Amino acid sequence: MPTRAEAGPGMAVTAPSAAASAWRPSRSKWLIAFCVMLAALLPLLDSTIVNVSLPYMQRSFGVDLDHISWVLTSYLVSSGIVIPLTGWISARMGRKRYFLSSVVAFLLASALCGAAVSLPAMVVFRFVQGAAGAAVVPTSQAILMEVFPPAEHALAMAVWGMGMMVAPVMGPTLGGWITENWNWRWNFYINLPVGALAFLLVYMFIEDPPYLRRGARAQGKVDYPAIAYLVLGLGLLQTVLDRGQRSGWFAAPWVVGFTACSALFLTLLVIREARVANPVLDLRVFKLRSFRLGVSLLVMTVFVVFGVNLMNPLFLQQLMGYGPAKAGYTVAARGLGVMASMVLVGQFSRMGYRTIPLVGVGFVTIAFANRRMAHWGLHTSSHALTWPIFLSGVGAGMVFPNLSALSLSFVQRERMGYATGLFNMMRNMGSAFGVSAATNLLLSRRHAHYQSLLAAAALSQVAPAQRPALLAGIRNRADLLAFHNVYQALALVALLLFVPALWLTRAVAADGRRAAAAEGRQAGLADDREKR
Repeated sequence: MPTRAEAGPGMAVTAPSAAASAWRPSRSKWLIAFCVMLAALLPLLDSTIVNVSLPYMQRSFGVDLDHISWVLTSYLVSSGIVIPLTGWISARMGRKRYFLSSVVAFLLASALCGAAVSLPAMVVFRFVQGAAGAAVVPTSQAILMEVFPPAEHALAMAVWGMGMMVAPVMGPTLGGWITENWNWRWNFYINLPVGALAFLLVYMFIEDPPYLRRGARAQGKVDYPAIAYLVLGLGLLQTVLDRGQRSGWFAAPWVVGFTACSALFLTLLVIREARVANPVLDLRVFKLRSFRLGVSLLVMTVFVVFGVNLMNPLFLQQLMGYGPAKAGYTVAARGLGVMASMVLVGQFSRMGYRTIPLVGVGFVTIAFANRRMAHWGLHTSSHALTWPIFLSGVGAGMVFPNLSALSLSFVQRERMGYATGLFNMMRNMGSAFGVSAATNLLLSRRHAHYQSLLAAAALSQVAPAQRPALLAGIRNRADLLAFHNVYQALALVALLLFVPALWLTRAVAADGRRAAAAEGRQAGLADDREKR
């Protein structure tokens, strides 16, 4: 259970500079939260809303499944490249201007995606859409961390996390309904009225803090080599993670080459950024132990959560025979669980309770839910399917806002944009690794179980007319056992995360003491200057 906290996102206060801590927005924090979350929901939804409509798009363009999957890959690759650059671009361009420009570009790309008449055009438009939408998510997180006071950072991340966790889960449900009742193109057109409203609200009510405006004028020359290293390193890595499984991973020469080049470019990026005064990717935030530990736990959390998000629709459609809409309605229970637990975390934070212990409770809840999924059968009732999905959302809702708040609460506000870019870059990498690992494990276990069951079936003793039915039964059994193995593996990973979650309190306490000391030194210097 949460315990009483004295300050901060469950424990301590941040230590921004005096100018940063003195600034407060002129508008209500809740109005600002509504504005930025409305804008952030669009790219979050579009990361998954088109998944269930891919077969319809495939028929429209007359291409095979491997080619149509580039509609997803292009979006993920461009988003993964731009997210870590958002802090640097905001510092040079001005955050509000960059935010508004991104919303406009996203809307134009959405309209072009809906009107696309060929696959190459669609892939290009999706690439632009992903790059434009990438800026909105970390920027919205940075804004909320600034406008909410330190004692309400967990509350702010609960609000932000609702969009982060619920929108991707609700995407297949909404996309399935739109595709079946209207047309797949409306998955893109629906962005236009909502995005126009978001643009208007952001233009009217969001403002740049003064220290960010000063930073925009103080930037030095553009570090083009660092940008090139980042684009190539992350672009190649994201391509491998999204498409490597289709080629047999490292059995394919291109996967080996892309992986080696990605590692080289990312190494060069880290070396260069450690030596420059104004880095594109500010890696100095990793000096904060709470940021390192929080982001590490976050990566493993999304590894598990997104792995399960992939597995559940596949199980429901491939083994249970559900259609896209029915499968979407069933997995929507996770979104309800996320919302319920995040509201709980937010209320505890508002009442002054320390919510860090809920991180460990959340990991145990996710592990229990995944273990229950490993007992699903081919004739499992709807209630038995929905309840573990709901519980997994409850666990994720306990973990995510606390890790988000604790990772960022001791970052100086002037560096918040850089930190949120890194935070979301790592989140993207964790989700990509989770989906790739779950897919690879599922296919390998399916093949292993199929071979084992086939060897034990003694087909030579079965009449030829009965063999097709026996083979179909063997395939279903192998698929079921493979799903069970993956759910059990993800449950074990979630349970093991309970131990490092216990270290989180100590890390936060240490950073809190350093932050308080730094704030005291700044206050003392300010007093000395006034006396002189």
